[in-house]
Amino acid sequence: MERKNKTSLTEFILLGLSDDPNIQPLLFATGLLIYMLTLAGNLAIIFLIQTDQHLHTPMYFLLSNLSFTEICYITCTMPKMLWDLLSGDKTISFTGCALQMYFFLTTAATEGVLLSVMAYDRYAAICHPLRYTLLMSQPVLRWLLATSWAIGSLNATVNTAFVFSLNFCGSNKIVHFFCDIPPVLHLSCSDTSLAELVTFIISGSIMIVTVSLIVLSYVLIVLSVIKISTVQGRIKTFSTCASHLTVVSIFYSTAIFTYMRPSSSHSMDDDRLISVLYTIITPLLNPLIYSLKNKEMQAALLNALGKKQRCQL
Repeated sequence: MERKNKTSLTEFILLGLSDDPNIQPLLFATGLLIYMLTLAGNLAIIFLIQTDQHLHTPMYFLLSNLSFTEICYITCTMPKMLWDLLSGDKTISFTGCALQMYFFLTTAATEGVLLSVMAYDRYAAICHPLRYTLLMSQPVLRWLLATSWAIGSLNATVNTAFVFSLNFCGSNKIVHFFCDIPPVLHLSCSDTSLAELVTFIISGSIMIVTVSLIVLSYVLIVLSVIKISTVQGRIKTFSTCASHLTVVSIFYSTAIFTYMRPSSSHSMDDDRLISVLYTIITPLLNPLIYSLKNKEMQAALLNALGKKQRCQL
C-alpha cells in the first residue's frame, strides 16, 4: 500500500522509435512486415522439425524450442508497438507495463540460457559422438528446457518486482517502444541504485554463466577439431557451429551493452535504437541464419513442398 500511496502514475506513455508523425505509417508498415515474416519463419522451422523424421534429433529439438521462444520474445513488444503506431494511442497501464517487462525479461533470459544449451549440444556431438545420445537424451533435454524457462522466469520476477516497487511521481513518458528496465528506471523519483544493483547481479550472473559455458564449449570444440587431420573435415565440423555463433554474437553483444552499464551512461535515444537489433531484428534473422545454409532444413522444406504438390494433384 505504501508504494501505491507514493506512486501517483496510473499509466505510462511509450514514445516509440520516433516522435516524427510523418514516418509513423512507414514504421507501421515495416514493423508489420517484420513481425509477419518473423512469425512465418519461426513457425516454418517448428513445423518442419515436427513433421520431418530426419530432424527428430536433439539439435533440432532445441532449435524448434528456440524458434518458439523467439515468437514469444517478439510478441511481447511488437503487437503493442504496432497498435500504438496504428491508433496513435501510446498509453500503457501501470500493470500492463509491469506485465510486458516480466514477459520480455522471461523470454530474453530463456533465450540466453537456450543458446548456452545449444553450445553444449554442439560440444557433446563433436567431442563425445559415441556418448551423444546419452548426454542429450530426451529426459536430459526436457530438464534443460524446463531449467531454461525457470531461470528466465526467476530473472523476470526479481527484476520486475524491484523496478515496480519504486515510486513514480514525475514524467510518465517512456523514451522507448516497450517497457524495458533502463527507460522505466529513468522515470522513477526514488533512489534506483538498489534496483540497478539487482539487475546487474541477477541479469549479469545469467549472462556471465551462459557466456562462460558457451566459450568453454567452443574452446573444447576447437581443441577437438584441430585434431582432425584434413582441412575439409575441420571446415565441415566448424560449419555446424557457424549459425549458432552468429546468433550468440548478435544477441549477447547488444544485451550486454544495454543492461550491463550504469544508468549514468545510458542514452535513451541510443538505447531504443540498439534494442531494435536484439528485440526485432534477431528474431527475424534467426530462421534465415539457421536455415539458409542448413542442408537438412532445406531438404525438409523441399520434401514438405513436394508432398503438398502431390496432395494437390
